[in-house]
Amino acid sequence: MVHYGGFNTRAVHSGELRDSRFGNVVTPIFETTTFLHPNDDNAAYIDATRGSPYLYTRWGNPTIQALEEKYSALENSNHALAFSSGMGAITSTVLSLTSSGSRILSLNELYGQAHGFFSEELPRYQIRTDFVPIDEINSLNFKLKDYAAVYVESITNPTMKVTDLVELSKFCNENNTPLVVDATFASPYNQKPLDLGCSVVIHSGTKYLSGHSDVTLGMVAASSAELHNRILRMRTTLGPTMDPLQSYLALRGIKTLGLRMEKHNRVALEVAKFLSQHKKVTGTFYPGLPDSKYHNIAKKVLTGFGGMLSFEVTGGLDGAKRLLKHIKIASVAASLGGVDSLVSLPLETSHANIQRAERLKMGINDGLVRFSCGIEDPEDLILDIESALAFV
Repeated sequence: MVHYGGFNTRAVHSGELRDSRFGNVVTPIFETTTFLHPNDDNAAYIDATRGSPYLYTRWGNPTIQALEEKYSALENSNHALAFSSGMGAITSTVLSLTSSGSRILSLNELYGQAHGFFSEELPRYQIRTDFVPIDEINSLNFKLKDYAAVYVESITNPTMKVTDLVELSKFCNENNTPLVVDATFASPYNQKPLDLGCSVVIHSGTKYLSGHSDVTLGMVAASSAELHNRILRMRTTLGPTMDPLQSYLALRGIKTLGLRMEKHNRVALEVAKFLSQHKKVTGTFYPGLPDSKYHNIAKKVLTGFGGMLSFEVTGGLDGAKRLLKHIKIASVAASLGGVDSLVSLPLETSHANIQRAERLKMGINDGLVRFSCGIEDPEDLILDIESALAFV
């Protein structure tokens, strides 16, 4: 696999399947479930998951493999896998690292569906999760004893707390414990967890990787062939393999990831600065702000602070709902990371299934607003938010 030098060059060219017999510039969509078998053609393309010609798309497919190779190049990894969703990537990875009787250490401030998987589903298989607040994770105020894995988010959803992956990865590696990181909020443009010493990086590619709110995707890159093969076996067994057509759309989206992330980073910082100074905003959470509790950690583990932020307004939940009712540019919708700005209440979307007491422990108050800054002009977003705040 050729890994080109610059990020944008990799994003455009890595993984592309070009066949001189056709002269195609863009990777084709191999919308086929099955392939000729046996394929004795000496020039047959090889399925990287099997080391032999393609057989069945649940195992491997040329379009899907092109996506995996492109993502792998961005993560500086030799191993990557695509999944039909971010949760498919999370569940397959965690299950590949555990068995009945295993214990996992996880930060408590997790995306709601992931938290539910750890707290409600895994116990059915006698797999226990110990939840620890991120500040204890960052202070290494815990013992790594008999854990099958440590699971964290690099930037927490939606509270924008930042995990110190540099120190945590050193600690985990010293104790031979795999460190799994959901780096969705960061994107590979702002952070490469494997380069920081982590074992596995996961992305909900639905968000920044695809970037246009039209693909559901999960991606995983592992630091070793052994970890990669364990996750691959679980994907093959459970079946959450990516679809070729969706892979094609994701391939197209990733080509502009670097350009989009530069804009996301700039827009979010401008919006966060505005919110932090507004009299009707009682709290602004963005690691790029110098007064953020996590700013120094963010400067150490991130090259950009991302397009996500959250904030609270006067009036709590009622004030937040008034705000959302009058915002015009951003769509009031779940998800994040697209070119269109999106705004939501975690209470009603990402953390709707989490009990209120648990949400409050995570730092998610009822009126917390999550804002995914798109690539619109920041002055327009700020003017729109300012107009909506007049109704709070």
